[in-house]
Amino acid sequence: MAVFLAIESSCDETAVAILRGEPGGAAEVLASEVASQIAEHREHGGVVPEIASRSHSLCLGGLVEQALNTAGIGMGDVDVFGATMGPGLASSLLVGSTAAKAMSCVSGKPFVGVNHMEGHLLSPFIGGTEVPPHVGLIVSGGHTLLMKVKGAGDYEKMATTRDDAAGEAFDKVGKMLGLPYPGGPEIEKAAKDGDPKAYDFPRSMMQGGELDFSFSGLKTAVLYTLQKDNNAKIQDIAASFQTAVIEVLVEKTMRAAKLARTDLIGLSGGVSLNKAVRSAFEARCTKEGIGLTIAEGTLCTDNAAMIAFAGLLRFFAGKTDGLGGDINPNLSL
Repeated sequence: MAVFLAIESSCDETAVAILRGEPGGAAEVLASEVASQIAEHREHGGVVPEIASRSHSLCLGGLVEQALNTAGIGMGDVDVFGATMGPGLASSLLVGSTAAKAMSCVSGKPFVGVNHMEGHLLSPFIGGTEVPPHVGLIVSGGHTLLMKVKGAGDYEKMATTRDDAAGEAFDKVGKMLGLPYPGGPEIEKAAKDGDPKAYDFPRSMMQGGELDFSFSGLKTAVLYTLQKDNNAKIQDIAASFQTAVIEVLVEKTMRAAKLARTDLIGLSGGVSLNKAVRSAFEARCTKEGIGLTIAEGTLCTDNAAMIAFAGLLRFFAGKTDGLGGDINPNLSL
């Protein structure tokens, strides 16, 4: 049995979580606290690194104390400390990793560095300490990634995006439509009242069994439509755009599952919080007879519970890190 305290500060969410688990048994989330910075960045239309890192510094101490209180434990009860080491904003990553290393140093307990993307990849399976073979789709603001997962720590990249990530495309199109930041949730809201067939937006790289993603052409098509059609309804564009993204995500994930010869798909990342995305995957997986595990709503966007879970599995595998290791803003999975 081990208690793991993790910090996530890769971008614009400050998060602290505490997990307790044992090898081959359950992994219980004792606390998962998140401080959002959306209001601070909204007026700028996107994340400002200097504002993000300052906010992390200001609220992290109180968030650690809040997590310990929620979990009903003291700092001395923590067995392992961990933090996101990348990818992400360098100035933000430094805040969380430095704090976790300091706690590790003072307490004399081990430190485990965690890849943010591994946290997302494994998040659908939080609750136990076994990760079954599957194909995982991470779809977020910064990444659209298909991975063949043989088990915890054993991954093979199958596909990624050639340009914009799906979540990034949502945010950029949202900005084009004059919607508040972040654009993803706002497009989802607008799409509910729109016609998904109003505009036949392109579905890029769908021929020949291609697995990689590309959303820049779709984004450009939306821009041209807005320039040509002065009477375009925001709701119709939102619905048509969202449908195009979803069709590409579902089709390519199904291709990947067949190539990997797996009957299970894991879905994670901020875009997987979108109800239309979830419904489309559920319908297609039911039709194809493929199992689907989706991260819980609170675990889709950036959070520290997923970092604690990935770190806990690394710790159980005998992997710890020295305090001299550095962050890597471009860390790959």
